[in-house]
Amino acid sequence: MSFLNKIYNASPVALQNLWVSAYGLYWQNRRYGGIFQNELAAFKARENYSTTQWVDFQTQELRRLLLHAIDQVPYYRQLFFENGITRQALAQFQIQDLAKIPFLEKTTLKELGATTLLAQKREKGGAFYSSSGSTGTPTQILYSMPMHQRISAAYEARVRHWAGVNRFQSRGMIGGRRVLPTGNAKPPYYRINWAEKQLYLSAYHISPQTAPAYLDGIKRFGCDYLVGYAMSHFFLARFIEESGLIAPKMQAVLTSSEKLSAEMRQVLSRVYQCKVFDAWSGVENCGLISESAYGQLLLSPDVAIVEILKEDGTPCLPGEIGEIVCTGFLNYDQPLIRYRIGDLARLALNQHNLCGRSFPVIEEIIGRIEDTVIGKDGREMVRFHGVFVNLPSVVEGQIIQETLNDFTINLVIAGHLLPIQEKTLIEQRIKSQLGEVNVFFNFLKEIPRGPNGKFKAVISKIKRHPR
Repeated sequence: MSFLNKIYNASPVALQNLWVSAYGLYWQNRRYGGIFQNELAAFKARENYSTTQWVDFQTQELRRLLLHAIDQVPYYRQLFFENGITRQALAQFQIQDLAKIPFLEKTTLKELGATTLLAQKREKGGAFYSSSGSTGTPTQILYSMPMHQRISAAYEARVRHWAGVNRFQSRGMIGGRRVLPTGNAKPPYYRINWAEKQLYLSAYHISPQTAPAYLDGIKRFGCDYLVGYAMSHFFLARFIEESGLIAPKMQAVLTSSEKLSAEMRQVLSRVYQCKVFDAWSGVENCGLISESAYGQLLLSPDVAIVEILKEDGTPCLPGEIGEIVCTGFLNYDQPLIRYRIGDLARLALNQHNLCGRSFPVIEEIIGRIEDTVIGKDGREMVRFHGVFVNLPSVVEGQIIQETLNDFTINLVIAGHLLPIQEKTLIEQRIKSQLGEVNVFFNFLKEIPRGPNGKFKAVISKIKRHPR
C-alpha cells in the first residue's frame, strides 16, 4: 500500500472527501483541459457524416495509424516486416486490407505493452491504467494526456449527450476505486468529489442492510444522473425496491462494464423513473458502442475500426454473433491494431439509424457476465480485478467462491513458487473487500477454459435467495 493510501485510509471522512476532491480536480484538468474542447466539437460535427464520408475518414485514419506504427513502434515494425507489409503498402492501405495483419492477442499486450508495443516518441503526461482483467490478470494501458482528452470528448459527445446529460451536472458514480478503506466499513458508503460534482458510491458494500444509507447519500447530494458498473447499480436498485424505499427521479442511468440485461434495464428504469443508456468500451478505449435516444446501440466509427468476426476470421453478417476485434484511433503511444479484446457482439439485421446518423447498428453486446460474489451480510459484488494487479508472478488468476466463508484462488504462475509477499497481498485484497474469510490457493498449469476458449475470472457457487 502506498504512503498516500495509508494517509487516506487513516483520515476521517471529512478529510477523505477533501482528498477525493483534490484527486477529482487533477482528473478534471487531465481529462477536460488541453485539446478536449476542440475534440468534442469534432466528434459532434462528425455525427453528420454520410457513409461515404465515414469510409474516407476511416481509411485516412487507418493509414496514418499504420505509418506511425511502422515508424515508431518496434513491435509493429517487426510484425510488418515478418508479414511482408511495406511502408509503401501501408500508405495505400484499404480497410479490407486489415485482414493481412495478424491479430494482437491479449497475452502479447500483457507481455510487451510496456516495452516494444510503445511508440519511441510519445505524447506528454503518459500513465498506465489497468484493464478489468475479466479473463485473468489485467493489462496495462498507456494513456497520454491528449489521449485522455480525446476519449473524454468521445464519451461526452456519444454517451452523456446522447442520454441528455453532461459533465457539468451532478452524478452518482459506482466504479472500481476503493473509496472506503475496508470491507467492514461503516456508513456513509460514499465519498464526495466536489471538484466534479461526483458522489462516488462504493461498489463493495451494497447489501439489503446498507441500501437505505446509499439512497440517503443520493438524495442528500442531489444526483442528476447515475453512471458506472451496470451490475452494481442493478444490485442497489433491486435492494431499494425490495425494501419498499422510494428513490428520487434521475435524468438518466448510464451503465457500463457488464452486460445490461433486460431485467436490469427494467429494474433501473422503474426505480429511478428514467431511461437507461448502455455503453461498451473498456479501459483499452479502442472502441465505443453507445445507446442513442431511440434505444439503438451505435458503433462510433471515429474511435476505432471495429471488426465483428466469425471463428474463421471472416466478417459476420448482420444478425450473426462474432468476436470484437478493434483497431483504435485514439492511442498513438500504445497502438492497438486488430486487438482481440475478448468480447462478443451481434450486428443488427436492420442497419437503419432511427436518429438519422450513419453509424453501424449493434443489436446486442454479448459481453461477459461475471458471476456475483455474495458477502456474509448479503452484499453483492462484481469486478474483483484489483486482486491480481501488479503481481509479476501471476500469469492467470481466477476467484471461486465455494461458500460464504470460503474462497479458492486458482493461479497460473511464472516460475515454480509464488512469492510469499504476493500470496499475502492477494489474501489482504480479498479480505479488504469481504472481511474475514478463508482463502485457499490452487496452483494450476492452465485454468480450465470454456467452449469459447476463455475462462471466467470470478465464479460463485452461492445462489441468491430473493427476499
